[in-house]
Amino acid sequence: MGRTAGVAAASETGLWAEHHHHDAMSTRTLGFWLYMLSDAMIFAGLFASYAVLSHHYNAAGGPTIRDIVHPFYAYAETLMILTSVLAYGWVMVALKAGNRNGVLIGLALAFALGAVFVGLEAHEFSGLLHQGIDAERSGYLSAFYALVMTHGIHMVFGLLWIATMFAQVASQGFTDKTVYRLLNLKMFWHFQAVIWVLVFTFVYMRGVL
Repeated sequence: MGRTAGVAAASETGLWAEHHHHDAMSTRTLGFWLYMLSDAMIFAGLFASYAVLSHHYNAAGGPTIRDIVHPFYAYAETLMILTSVLAYGWVMVALKAGNRNGVLIGLALAFALGAVFVGLEAHEFSGLLHQGIDAERSGYLSAFYALVMTHGIHMVFGLLWIATMFAQVASQGFTDKTVYRLLNLKMFWHFQAVIWVLVFTFVYMRGVL
């Protein structure tokens, strides 16, 4: 019954219908695409700063990436975020099928895996700070914390967004606004995974090598 109602709702809004001149989804997500571009520029600046400050001279005699990198945590975090994105892919499949329960299950899994990612990162930073390795110690560490923590903050906001969408889908079903928000959240969540893969490659893997 719920699935049939969901399909009817999606059909009534015309979300998956093709139009000759434009479609509603593209129009309503354009603004979010522009935001994503601005966010990409922020991360590009952070990566550029890290590249400049990652030279050992900028460590000021303190810890370098070889001293602070934790391959296990980085690998586990990568596994968690990529699996979370996969779970959100299930959300999109269930959404197009009008399966409300499937969307809720996918959102719950994406949230849980994303929360594990944030927990692992928080534990990693806690260990570094406990050793006195903080952002004020050198220019290199400032760049490291700025890059990785900016991504972490985005992940926290993403988790809050997922929790909000879970509540909205559970209470409202597939309204126009709910569906558009789910689509924008998909872009945001996938973008965080892409950024993390770059962080993992450019920071952690480079440090191990």
